[in-house]
Amino acid sequence: MSKIVVVTGGSSGVGYNLCKSFIAQGDKVINIARHSCDIQNVDNFACDLSNEENIVVVCEQIKQKYSHIDILINNAGFGLSGATELLPLHNIKNLFEVNFFAVVSLVQKFLPIINKGGKIINISSVCAFYPVPFRGIYCASKSALNLMSYSLDMECRNFGVRVCAICPSEIKTNFTQNRVKVFDTNERYGTKIENAAKKIDSKNDKRASVEKVGKKIFRLINKKKIKPYYIIGFKFKLLHFIMRFLPYNMLHKVIYKTMGGK
Repeated sequence: MSKIVVVTGGSSGVGYNLCKSFIAQGDKVINIARHSCDIQNVDNFACDLSNEENIVVVCEQIKQKYSHIDILINNAGFGLSGATELLPLHNIKNLFEVNFFAVVSLVQKFLPIINKGGKIINISSVCAFYPVPFRGIYCASKSALNLMSYSLDMECRNFGVRVCAICPSEIKTNFTQNRVKVFDTNERYGTKIENAAKKIDSKNDKRASVEKVGKKIFRLINKKKIKPYYIIGFKFKLLHFIMRFLPYNMLHKVIYKTMGGK
């Protein structure tokens, strides 16, 4: 049977590929984003996910048009890099508004109309598991998203709705280019902030294609039984497994040496 699927940030990247896959499967897809998705038959609702009032209006419009939804995919998000000490507070708040609080808001508004057998999928990141210097605020937003997802899954199981955090590793999208980069520095940080950002950006060509990652996420969402979280990317799956047996301090030192901007 066809499903009604809500995707945030479906106008580009992973969200766009998910919209395309669900449409091809014969499902009804609703895109919530600032920009429209140009895939035929996608129902677009313009929304600034950093604005709670905007979210309230759009969710009410969708609920009036559709009696229920089957899958909510919280995909929209963006990155932020810079020294935590020097990041403008408004940038930090805006990041959490989109990456975390908008997800909570959408869950609260749509969960009452998700029927038994439905799913809430939160697209997170491997950064939810590991600290990265000069990306600490982004890591914190994804860590918060993961823990909220795990807890929500336990709350919803009794009435047949499952919640899952999917954590991709490195994807070749515009995400890196669109990340808000704050290179403000002082004598203590020197060029380390910019060096760390350049090191991450330099790996963009080696990352998995958005089409490949989108297909993997699509397959996971379609599984009859889903787990509380999945990691996409062999390197990070292996690292996540190894870290069960090694001291955390060792990981901390390795990340500092490789990603600290030296």
